[in-house]
Amino acid sequence: MHEIRSQKATEAALQNLINQVRDSYGDGAPLVVGVHTGGAWVATRLCEALGWDEPATLDISLYRDDFETSGLKRSGTTDRMPQQLNGENILLIDDVLFTGRTIRAALNVLFDYGRPGAINLGILFDRGGRELPIEPTFLGESLGDKGVGRCKLTGPEPLVLMTPDSE
Repeated sequence: MHEIRSQKATEAALQNLINQVRDSYGDGAPLVVGVHTGGAWVATRLCEALGWDEPATLDISLYRDDFETSGLKRSGTTDRMPQQLNGENILLIDDVLFTGRTIRAALNVLFDYGRPGAINLGILFDRGGRELPIEPTFLGESLGDKGVGRCKLTGPEPLVLMTPDSE
């Protein structure tokens, strides 16, 4: 694997995301939910920086629409979610946005918990290439119209955006 964004560049994107969220929410913290795994790392760092409660995490693996090609396997855990959502404002966090299918799966999981009030989306890196009409409310960094190909956030310490050497 090789580095697309260094630890320093990733931290700068994270700080940009944190600043946008701080400016938008002020003192009123939403329910922060990180998509397992990279989104959970980003959500944890965001909550620490803002002095908010530890985020909830979602395992969306059983809600993905690509399990026929990638195999059906759990990728993590859902933790700290309320038993029932009833009007809560949610800040959904993920590391990399590409087609929008991961976020669609996360939304399906959230609605299985009930009816959220509002859902905002925070993304650390946007690759472009959307297949679904999903756009972030808060964005750390856009990687441009052509994105960078397949990439993955490594972490949790340090956070670095990587891509396989074969691509």
